[in-house]
Amino acid sequence: MRHHYDVPGDDFSRAGFASSEIKKTLQRLGVPADVVKRTAVAMYEAEINMVVHAGGGEADVLIEKDSITIIMTDHGPGIENLELAMQDGYSTAPELVRELGFGAGMGLPNMKRNSDELSIDTELGRGTTVTMRINLT
Repeated sequence: MRHHYDVPGDDFSRAGFASSEIKKTLQRLGVPADVVKRTAVAMYEAEINMVVHAGGGEADVLIEKDSITIIMTDHGPGIENLELAMQDGYSTAPELVRELGFGAGMGLPNMKRNSDELSIDTELGRGTTVTMRINLT
């Protein structure tokens, strides 16, 4: 089962729509609650990062019998220092975003914590693709 969503940039009111829809789908499919939660958290964090840092992007989700694969693709500036960005609390979010309650520097670390596999392909000036896999078995 495949799902595709456009993640609008600079629109915090719509950020989280895709992860919310996937959460509902997984619940309808009877996926265990802990897996639903991990999937929703990981995907939500990626959506917020797209809105804050990349002007939006696309979310593709593949639900199979043994796993959920989430591919988040943007055409933003890329991640300058991935090792640093993976540290809890590190953030390059602008002050305005922080005032809205986002940009605490937990996005990538939370994606890693809630995924069984995480791959980040990023290139400065070209964007970032984050692929997360969550096992169902």
